[in-house]
Amino acid sequence: MSAITTFAGGQLGSWLVVRNQVVVGEPLTEVRRLEVVAGGTPEPEGVAWRLRGVTSYERYVSRREHDDLTASSPALGRPEASHAALIPISKSPGWWELPHDERRDIFEEQSHHIATGFKYLPAIARRLYHGRDLGEAFDFLTWFEFAPADSAAFEELVGMLRETREWTYVVREVDMRLVREAAIK
Repeated sequence: MSAITTFAGGQLGSWLVVRNQVVVGEPLTEVRRLEVVAGGTPEPEGVAWRLRGVTSYERYVSRREHDDLTASSPALGRPEASHAALIPISKSPGWWELPHDERRDIFEEQSHHIATGFKYLPAIARRLYHGRDLGEAFDFLTWFEFAPADSAAFEELVGMLRETREWTYVVREVDMRLVREAAIK
C-alpha cells in the first residue's frame, strides 16, 4: 500500500468546490474548498472533514486490463485538467459478503466498469483510493481530473456507471465537483 492520501474539505485549499451533491445516503458537510494532501504533507487550516484512503493493488482487473490501463491512463495534475470530481462511495454489506470472483463478475462481466472507463481515456484521469481497509467512512474515494472541454464526457461516464448492476450495491455516494483555483484567475 502507498502512503495515506487525505482529502481535506474546509475554507482553504487549491480546489474550489462548485457542487456537493448527495447521490445516496448521508451528505458531507458543505465546504468551500478542498485540498488533496499526500503522505506527510501538512493539511490546511479550518478543515471541516477529512476523507482518507490509500492506493492499493487493483482488485478486480485482469493482467491485460491492468497493462492496458497503465498504458492508457494519463497522469494526474495535467495543466489542462482544471476540473475534478471527488466521488466517495460505500457499498452494502451484501457486496462485501460476496466472494471475490462474484464481485468481479458483477463489476466487469455484468457492469462493464473497466470497459466503460476505457472509452474515456486519456481525456479523464482517475485514481482510486481505498478507505475500507483503514476503517474510514467511505470504502472508496474516486478522484477524477479532466479539462473543461471533457465535462460532458465525464457526466456521460458517471451516468453510465450509475446505471449498472454494480451500483445497486452502493449505499452512500457523494458527488463533489471542483475547479482548480489557479484556473479561475
